[in-house]
Amino acid sequence: MKVLGIGNAIIDVICKVDDNFLKENNLTKSTMKLVDENEFKLLSSKLKIVETISGGSVANSVVGLSQLKNEVGFIGKINDDKFGNEYEQGLKKEKVKFFYSKKAEATPTGTCLILITPDSERTMCTFLGIAGKINENDIDIDAIKKSEITFFEGYLWDEGHPKKAFEKAIKSSNKTAMSLSDKFCVDRHKPNFLNLVRNSLDITFANEQEILSLLDAKSFDEVIEFAKKIRKLIVITRGEKGSIAIKNDELVEFGVQKNLKIIDLTGAGDLFAAGFLHGHINNLSLKESLQKGTEMSSKIIQKIGARLS
Repeated sequence: MKVLGIGNAIIDVICKVDDNFLKENNLTKSTMKLVDENEFKLLSSKLKIVETISGGSVANSVVGLSQLKNEVGFIGKINDDKFGNEYEQGLKKEKVKFFYSKKAEATPTGTCLILITPDSERTMCTFLGIAGKINENDIDIDAIKKSEITFFEGYLWDEGHPKKAFEKAIKSSNKTAMSLSDKFCVDRHKPNFLNLVRNSLDITFANEQEILSLLDAKSFDEVIEFAKKIRKLIVITRGEKGSIAIKNDELVEFGVQKNLKIIDLTGAGDLFAAGFLHGHINNLSLKESLQKGTEMSSKIIQKIGARLS
């Protein structure tokens, strides 16, 4: 396998609602809210499901890589329930090998209710469920050893069992990559993330906000200086300024695609990482890899959802 992703196995449940539904359930339009099991059950009982998609940040990247005809796999914790079965089938349909044997658990499969209002805005309610309870016994070492790159998501990192799962996987990996995922994630786990970027990861994906926060940097020049000093590959998306890759003393920039009809930003970072990793594993240059990442993220933001097809 080229890339094995390890991340939160979250099934996206897409439902159409009107603005009143958001008001009645105290939901703020266009935001993502973490909900507990009771709130999740209450909300889902009032909804009509339009579609389910096997999601989660790294899972989105892995599906993107599969669509680019790369051999890929995924490890994520699901329950042996309706959504868990749909999750597994969804990945298999995308030709992603799933390396996790589901069993009956007390906690349901992780779910994200994606509520689409008539104006195409998406309001998300995420119940992490069993996904966040991944532990070292869930890690398939054989699958990791047979992969060129193990790709992690910052969202999954938490003290206790997930951290042990991470550490076990990193020890057995041929090469490691991770997305910092989210500024809140970075702020919550700063010392751990900094240690990973410095000492354990071969490739780090971040947006400008996340990397500035991680380093407590006052300017982007400090980020460049840090990346050159640690001599690892750091890939940063910078919004309208495009993207940049820094490896050893090499620094490569790539611009954004112009005149895009942006519909939905969901999955932009995930698909950018997919495009870049596709370039990396197929021996393209840093510039060509950034170009592929930009191409993938440009396509995804012009349609609803985190799937290109």
